[in-house]
Amino acid sequence: MLDLLPDLFDRYSEQLTILPPLFSQYGGKSIFFGEVFTVKCFEDNSKVKQVLNEPGLNRVLVVDGGGSKRRALLGDLIAESAVKNGWQGVIIYGFVRDVGTLKTMKLGVQALGAVPIKTERKNQGELNIPINIESNHIKPGMWVYADDNGIAFSASELSLSFLEQD
Repeated sequence: MLDLLPDLFDRYSEQLTILPPLFSQYGGKSIFFGEVFTVKCFEDNSKVKQVLNEPGLNRVLVVDGGGSKRRALLGDLIAESAVKNGWQGVIIYGFVRDVGTLKTMKLGVQALGAVPIKTERKNQGELNIPINIESNHIKPGMWVYADDNGIAFSASELSLSFLEQD
């Protein structure tokens, strides 16, 4: 399977919303999906680190970093924790760093861009609350589907069994 979203939109267009095409792929896993867990933070990745050190249960962390370009909310060490703990991916409305290493990891990572500067950890942020990214309302428990074509959300899990028939 090289593409997921075109097939999903062909079948479930009424159930999906898509983020604007602002995000780029940085992880070694280009197709990823799972139940949404959210973090809202600004230039402080303390909560991102905390959450990705917990069991991922095949979920995807969606981070509202306010679109900041000044500090990276995810780097190689935190991403390594995500892989070890069973997270499928991380979507960051903000920036990442260590992109050469992120590409080698079995983790989906999409973000607005890359910057080499880490955050100052002040333990600020909110966990698993509704967030808004580019006028899209995203709630914990929704499902997210991502590939090279973009990032889409649905209120509940969508069956992918039709992909096995192709």
